[in-house]
Amino acid sequence: MVSMSGSEESLECPICTTAIDREDAIRTRTIGDLDSARWQTLCCPDCGTRLKTVFVGE
Repeated sequence: MVSMSGSEESLECPICTTAIDREDAIRTRTIGDLDSARWQTLCCPDCGTRLKTVFVGE
Protein backbone atom coordinates (compact mmCIF):
# COMPACT_ATOMS: atom_id res chain seq x y z
CA MET A 1 0.00 0.00 0.00
CA VAL A 2 1.32 3.40 -0.95
CA SER A 3 -0.13 6.67 0.28
CA MET A 4 -0.80 9.03 -2.60
CA SER A 5 1.03 12.36 -2.23
CA GLY A 6 1.52 11.66 1.48
CA SER A 7 -2.20 11.97 2.24
CA GLU A 8 -3.91 9.72 4.79
CA GLU A 9 -7.12 10.16 2.77
CA SER A 10 -5.86 8.37 -0.37
CA LEU A 11 -4.57 4.85 -0.86
CA GLU A 12 -3.15 3.03 -3.87
CA CYS A 13 -3.86 -0.63 -4.51
CA PRO A 14 -0.61 -2.53 -5.09
CA ILE A 15 -2.39 -5.13 -7.25
CA CYS A 16 -4.49 -3.10 -9.70
CA THR A 17 -2.74 0.27 -9.07
CA THR A 18 -6.08 2.05 -8.59
CA ALA A 19 -5.96 5.26 -6.53
CA ILE A 20 -8.71 5.07 -3.91
CA ASP A 21 -10.09 7.76 -1.64
CA ARG A 22 -10.31 6.42 1.88
CA GLU A 23 -14.09 6.96 2.02
CA ASP A 24 -14.53 4.87 -1.19
CA ALA A 25 -12.65 1.85 0.17
CA ILE A 26 -14.70 -1.20 1.15
CA ARG A 27 -14.67 -1.69 4.91
CA THR A 28 -14.51 -5.25 6.22
CA ARG A 29 -13.87 -7.01 9.51
CA THR A 30 -10.30 -7.72 10.45
CA ILE A 31 -8.65 -11.13 10.60
CA GLY A 32 -7.58 -12.56 13.92
CA ASP A 33 -8.30 -11.36 17.41
CA LEU A 34 -8.80 -7.65 16.73
CA ASP A 35 -12.07 -6.23 18.07
CA SER A 36 -14.24 -5.53 15.00
CA ALA A 37 -15.99 -2.68 16.86
CA ARG A 38 -12.64 -0.90 17.09
CA TRP A 39 -10.78 -2.03 13.97
CA GLN A 40 -11.72 -2.28 10.27
CA THR A 41 -9.81 -3.31 7.18
CA LEU A 42 -9.95 -1.05 4.13
CA CYS A 43 -10.08 -2.96 0.82
CA CYS A 44 -9.86 -1.96 -2.83
CA PRO A 45 -13.36 -1.53 -4.33
CA ASP A 46 -12.11 -2.77 -7.73
CA CYS A 47 -10.24 -5.99 -6.88
CA GLY A 48 -10.88 -6.53 -3.15
CA THR A 49 -7.23 -6.45 -2.07
CA ARG A 50 -6.71 -5.56 1.59
CA LEU A 51 -5.10 -2.13 1.78
CA LYS A 52 -4.89 -1.10 5.41
CA THR A 53 -6.26 -1.99 8.84
CA VAL A 54 -7.39 1.12 10.74
CA PHE A 55 -8.51 1.93 14.28
CA VAL A 56 -12.07 3.32 14.17
CA GLY A 57 -12.90 3.98 17.80
CA GLU A 58 -13.03 2.96 21.40
